[in-house]
Amino acid sequence: MKVERCLENPLLVPADVKPSRPDFKVDGIFNCGVAKYKGEIILLCRVAESVICENEDEVKIPVVIKKDGKDVLDIITYHKKECPELDFSDSRHVDRKSGKKSKVVNLTSLSHLRVARSTDGVHFTVEESPSILPISEEESWGMEDPRITQIGDVYYINYTSVTENGAGTSLISTKDFQTYERHGIIFAPENKDVTIFPEKIDGQYVAFNRPVPGGIGNPEMWIAKSPDLIHWGEQKHFCGLSNEDENGWDNGRIGGGAVPFKTEKGWVKIYHAADKNDRYCLGAFLLDADDPSKVLAKTAEPILQPETDYEKKGFFGNVVFTCGCLLKEDTVIIYYGAADDKICRVDIRLEDIFNAMK
Repeated sequence: MKVERCLENPLLVPADVKPSRPDFKVDGIFNCGVAKYKGEIILLCRVAESVICENEDEVKIPVVIKKDGKDVLDIITYHKKECPELDFSDSRHVDRKSGKKSKVVNLTSLSHLRVARSTDGVHFTVEESPSILPISEEESWGMEDPRITQIGDVYYINYTSVTENGAGTSLISTKDFQTYERHGIIFAPENKDVTIFPEKIDGQYVAFNRPVPGGIGNPEMWIAKSPDLIHWGEQKHFCGLSNEDENGWDNGRIGGGAVPFKTEKGWVKIYHAADKNDRYCLGAFLLDADDPSKVLAKTAEPILQPETDYEKKGFFGNVVFTCGCLLKEDTVIIYYGAADDKICRVDIRLEDIFNAMK
């Protein structure tokens, strides 16, 4: 399959983003929702920040707490030598050592959502301040991986809302990407990688979601229905892992990806999957137009996989991860996070995606 990575890649990197506080540094700008608005292409980006720390023995953790009725940012400080029970080896989080399976104690960074704008789809300007900041009740540990679904003149933003109680999915709406209305948690933890279809199907809204079982089962894709985008039910398992191949590209987890778009052949769904070594790639489904729980065809191999230096190296390497794409004539434009710290673009002909399906 011919994929055309943008020659300007990466389009956005941490140096393009102004930290939200002078004591913060930007670790990454990645995993953006995508929308068209008044002649512009909007990327609603996940911006991950951490606290600047000069002492190598210290790890400082930013969290949002409620104080005197207001949401404020608090800094938790760990001294490594004083915490032998904790594991600081993963740059993304602090873990508590507990036998075979460790437990996350805190995330090392705090993510918010920030708008970037472009008229040509390549050169983006990132707004100087956060567009949406986390609140203590829903996302005290951050807001991650937004997807944007336009229905009429309303843009619905669902994103992973993280607290010490787990990672759920919350919903926000806007008409202008300046003022935002919160609608609360729509999928309780542990559930993420939600993508909402851009129109009702048989009178109901439809969304993919990805529960993460703690005991029996695997992190796989489910499909649900709703009368109002808030209350979701009629859950149905959609797609599992390819466990028959020990070296398969999608035998670790599967989910999310971009908001589906409609074609003459049916719905096209770009999704992500990871292998057991946490190498993330992208694939595609073709779904029945009237019943998207029916898979008409699927790509056997990835349509995009980590190959370039900027995809293999970064905050967390060997990752290509999308939250949004655009269909322009016969080309699918995918904006994707590379190595968990930068935003890139790839163009793939729709016909080539169809030809790669079985």
